Amino acid sequence: MIRIKNLTVKNFMSVGNVTQAIDFDRRDLTLVLGENLDLGGDGSRNGTGKTTIINALSYVLYGQALSNIRKDNLVNKTNSKGMLVSLDFSVAGKEYRIERGRKPNVLKFFVNNEEQQNDDNAQGDSRETQVDIEHIIGMSHDMFRHVVALNTYTEPFLALKANDQRTIIEQLLGITQLSERADRVKEANKQTKDAIQQEEFRIRAVQEANKRIEEQISSLQKREQLWSNKQVEDCAKLQSAIDSLEHIDIDLEVQAHRDLEAFYDKKKIIDECNRWIKSIDSDDVKLDRQTRQLKIEIEKITDHRCFACGTEIHDNSLDDVRDKKQKELQEIALQLLTNDTQRSEHQNEIDDQGPLGTAPAVFYDSLEQALNHRNSLEMLRKDLTSRLADTNPYSEQIVEMQSQALQEVSYEALNELSRVQDHQDFLIKLLTNKDSFIRKKIIDQNLSYLNSRLTHYLDRIGLPHTVKFQNDLTVGIEELGRELDFDNLSRGERNRLILSMSWAFRDVWESLYYPINLLFVDEMIDSGMDTTGVESSLALLKHMSRERSKSIWLVSHRDELIGRVENILRVVKENGFTSYANSTEIV
Repeated sequence: MIRIKNLTVKNFMSVGNVTQAIDFDRRDLTLVLGENLDLGGDGSRNGTGKTTIINALSYVLYGQALSNIRKDNLVNKTNSKGMLVSLDFSVAGKEYRIERGRKPNVLKFFVNNEEQQNDDNAQGDSRETQVDIEHIIGMSHDMFRHVVALNTYTEPFLALKANDQRTIIEQLLGITQLSERADRVKEANKQTKDAIQQEEFRIRAVQEANKRIEEQISSLQKREQLWSNKQVEDCAKLQSAIDSLEHIDIDLEVQAHRDLEAFYDKKKIIDECNRWIKSIDSDDVKLDRQTRQLKIEIEKITDHRCFACGTEIHDNSLDDVRDKKQKELQEIALQLLTNDTQRSEHQNEIDDQGPLGTAPAVFYDSLEQALNHRNSLEMLRKDLTSRLADTNPYSEQIVEMQSQALQEVSYEALNELSRVQDHQDFLIKLLTNKDSFIRKKIIDQNLSYLNSRLTHYLDRIGLPHTVKFQNDLTVGIEELGRELDFDNLSRGERNRLILSMSWAFRDVWESLYYPINLLFVDEMIDSGMDTTGVESSLALLKHMSRERSKSIWLVSHRDELIGRVENILRVVKENGFTSYANSTEIV
């Protein structure tokens, strides 16, 4: 239950610097009457500050007055500062206190006498604190004006635009809660979508990383295969070399190298002798040609002719030329004899060497290598053993990357998030779709109760019209089968309907949420209501206060009501300030 208790007001509107207090924690009907002593004591009830009570209650709960008054204009114009309104109330067994004011701005919120810390930098105007307060009360300011604080300044529900009517009805019937829950689900759905996106990014990143690693592994595997092939090739070559060396008779190989060396020495001698013989033969050919030429030239000279052109010459010098030519001929003969001697010597050397024969076949390129055969064979065997023992350097890298670098791609989290998203999407449709069975169920159930309570109050207050909320949340007004608009009704009829609808709203709201102990009716029965209407309204209010333990405050100008109620709050305005005549102790 919401129980509104004590309200204190200071420098609020017409209330001055002396704190005024009102105890709302009652179970009776209180008549609020005004007395304006500033108007010459003529007993006027106007302008005393009766509605200030409701505005103060609205301000302390919601940060705004009931009517459209700017916040700065709520501060008493005479004192111009130090405005403060406080309220004590309880909800479901917890005690709460609000202190709200301006100049300076103040907003303090206490739960079980412990002040709640405000993290908002806007001191005195904390949105977070206000959200907490309205969440605890569970009632919007619009609903407050139609359920708790009825006054003539509030536009009647049926005079509102269709969308505004629908908003209030959806709040009343709990449909707004579906929208609020839908908003929470939407926020959760957004977070789920973000989480899905992040998970998809994560999986994609893992897949891309795995792809790069797999490419590296593939490259390493190629290198591993090349290394293995090279190892096999090297071992095969070493083994082949070993096999070749193992079949060699090294003694025969050494002797073959020595024989080969003798072969090349003999070949060198024979080749050299043949070269000389060839050179001598060539020289003999040349000398023979010179001999023939000299003989021809000597014969010409003997015949007294020029040896060069053949012209007949008679000159003593020819004898000298002939002698010279004969001398040259003798020298050539001597050279031919020498050549013949040298040819015989070289030919004898060739004959002494005997046949050259065939060069011995050898394995090694040199005698030194052959002499080092055993060491070579041992080295080859060691090289083969070592090469066979070599470990592929890429194998370990591949195993390590396959076991550690590659990450497992798991879709479990993504599948779970997708399942949650599907469920949230279903819930959002269920909570927001106008054709949803949940919305229809809530509307059908609660609308039926609203219409029954509205009919009950209309009958009790004496309005003969039929007023009914339709399933599309519109309102139909009929009189004797004739459809009417709200403006077709008289002032008194409208007031009866406004009161009945407000009380029906209140019954529905209390059945769905919390009972609330407080009700204001501000001048709703003063104008346009005949005596029957006033009596019927008063009877209903008394019944509520008595049977349902409500604290009801009836603001009125009607002095005739004084004898009809048990409690009266006098609001007195004197010297420009309003005071409340009651017995509440101000702390």
